[in-house]
Amino acid sequence: MNMTNNLFDLTGEVAIVTGGAKGIGKGIAKGLAEYGAKVVIFDIDAESANETVEEIKKMGGYAVFKKVDVTKTDEVNKAVSEVLDEFGKIDILVNNAGTVVRKSVLDTTDQDWDKVINLNLKGAFLCARAVGPSMIKRRKGKIINIGSVSSFLGHPDHAAYGASKGGIRILTKVLAVEWGKYGINVNGIAPGYVKTPMTEDYLRVKRNYESIVSKIPLNRVAVPEDLIGPVVFLASKASDYISGHMLLVDGGRTAD
Repeated sequence: MNMTNNLFDLTGEVAIVTGGAKGIGKGIAKGLAEYGAKVVIFDIDAESANETVEEIKKMGGYAVFKKVDVTKTDEVNKAVSEVLDEFGKIDILVNNAGTVVRKSVLDTTDQDWDKVINLNLKGAFLCARAVGPSMIKRRKGKIINIGSVSSFLGHPDHAAYGASKGGIRILTKVLAVEWGKYGINVNGIAPGYVKTPMTEDYLRVKRNYESIVSKIPLNRVAVPEDLIGPVVFLASKASDYISGHMLLVDGGRTAD
């Protein structure tokens, strides 16, 4: 029984969660901390991030915050270097920071496209590239990229978002193939709609919510807590022989 429980024990592990201040990232940060990891939140929202840090501390976990714009190479490299100086290692990276622009292709501007691609895709690439050398040196690491069902389905009004998450899906595979020989596992999670500050306005519209739920066999949208189990699994020893996989956490949305 203890052996099974220990598979998911993250005690002593150091985890970076990008976009960990709110929404999905906040749920992931709290979940990793609950299973014993020391969590470092990368975000630009200092107020929300510090609130999340305090919540983790109140539940007995460990968390710190670093203000980082993950689209900027210098900021990412500096923050990763600081984490290595302070903790001596990085065991887990969760690339979660992201945004969405819901517009038709014809209405999507260059600025819309660049904003989404830079944060959702370039940010994940920069963070993975920054932590890679230290993980390679130790021959140990778990990288988890937060994708989307939009990398499997052609949702209208999601051109930039779908393209960014499609990129995440392939980036996950490339990293898994390149870094597998160093003992690094790279996987992803593809959620469906999740109730977060980023989606609440959209989901508040009755026709939007009903249209989405009508396509989900489990008959509800997700909450951030629904992602804790999958993330802890992919961050833990339990997934040591899984790499290059995108785990759908979508209530059955893509089942038919």
